[in-house]
Amino acid sequence: MSKRNLALIGATIVSIIYGVTFTIAKDVMPLYIDAYGFILLRAGGSVLLFWLVWLFMPKEKIALQDFPRIIAAAFFGVAFIMLTFFKGLSLTSPISAAVIMVSTPMIVLALSAIIMKERMKSRMVFGIILGLIGTAFLILYGKSIGSATNAGLGNFLVLVNAISYGFYLIIVKKLMDKYNAFSFVKWIYLFGFIMVLPFGWSQFDAVNWSAIPVTISWKIVFVVVISTFLTYLLNLLSMKELKPTTVAVFIYLQPLFATIFAIGLGKDELSVVKIISALLIFIGVYLVTQKKSVE
Repeated sequence: MSKRNLALIGATIVSIIYGVTFTIAKDVMPLYIDAYGFILLRAGGSVLLFWLVWLFMPKEKIALQDFPRIIAAAFFGVAFIMLTFFKGLSLTSPISAAVIMVSTPMIVLALSAIIMKERMKSRMVFGIILGLIGTAFLILYGKSIGSATNAGLGNFLVLVNAISYGFYLIIVKKLMDKYNAFSFVKWIYLFGFIMVLPFGWSQFDAVNWSAIPVTISWKIVFVVVISTFLTYLLNLLSMKELKPTTVAVFIYLQPLFATIFAIGLGKDELSVVKIISALLIFIGVYLVTQKKSVE
């Protein structure tokens, strides 16, 4: 099997894991652990795992001039992305969050045009606008069932998270072209952990660990080990062979898996607003990512 096919499989696995994570993390927050406390636990656990794995990997020195890029990747890919996503997810529903994350490929393309000076066609601009309209529609009118305490704010924070993820994909690509993933991801998570520490410590310290059921404990382990450590690793390995926009495209699968899992467990329900918003976003995504036609 080619390296590209392995990268595509890895990206697909990441989408499945993330789709399931929307509901699993929602079961933990905010009843047992508040959002920022959960983020600190997630980042701290991943720091330990990445540094432990690094001990058994070939050693590679990171150039000093690359640390500003690593710190930027830590901010956009760990600290800011987790703070906005988990806080947003604690306020909205799994399906709404997953649908909004579909806007990420369009965001990556727009950021590539701005940062990397890539040319954008009118079709792409129209697709981005259409997708953003769908996202805004969902944020403003996408009411949710269950524990969606503030769906509007929650949806907005998930959108900000998607923008942060777009920055991260572009920033980390140059590191992937230069180093082995294990050489710098440990630094990304170490800096990210330091950044989230002031926000999450008080909530982490307030957790009543003895009151957490065994089933919830296993869900916490899943989020730390599978949804964080494994997915970040698979994403980085995929980006070794794929472009940032290609990796971002796999986010399209997340709403499908999130919807199936959430509805199957009775954690959420579809609505007309969510369906219309999803259609607008998917049409926008199609316009942005379709290949150039032969003229």
